[in-house]
Amino acid sequence: MPTSVEEYDKMSEEERKAKDKADRERENAQQDALPYSWTQLLGELDVHVPVPKGTRGKDLTVVIQKKKLSVGLKGATDKILEGELCKEIKEDDSTWTLADNVILIHLEKLNQQQWWENVLTHHPKIDTTKIEPTDSKLSDLDGETRGMVEKMMFDNQQKQMGKPTSDELKKMEALKKFQAAHPELDFSNAKIS
Repeated sequence: MPTSVEEYDKMSEEERKAKDKADRERENAQQDALPYSWTQLLGELDVHVPVPKGTRGKDLTVVIQKKKLSVGLKGATDKILEGELCKEIKEDDSTWTLADNVILIHLEKLNQQQWWENVLTHHPKIDTTKIEPTDSKLSDLDGETRGMVEKMMFDNQQKQMGKPTSDELKKMEALKKFQAAHPELDFSNAKIS
């Protein structure tokens, strides 16, 4: 029976560790029983599906749709996997390849800020609150996001040193330009916030 947040909060540190370990072992056993393995980053997900030795691409039927995934061998009555995806994907940016008797299915998530609990909705879920994301590099981010992160980092450094943030520097620069354009005004007693 799942433990509520309140019950978990009341546990001792040792009880939490034991529960987390048991949950991880149960989760790993459930995932190992699937006919595929999978990994994810915030923006993408990779599914590895083993196939019989000697299988070629033309022997496969792989269907990747916005909310559906299906993998099977041509002529076989049962699919290796088939069902509704946990969340929507970018169909045009998702692909599959076959190498070393494994189909690699690369899915680009539509919502790139959300962890998936499972690949197919009818398969066992993982606890996404326990995911520890890998460190990312600024160079991995798109231009707009990178700019925002760099600004936040700069502002944080400035605050730690007791210096003005980028927004405060912009205001000070605008005030200097205004003062230079209007020397007739006296700003000596002005309180600027």
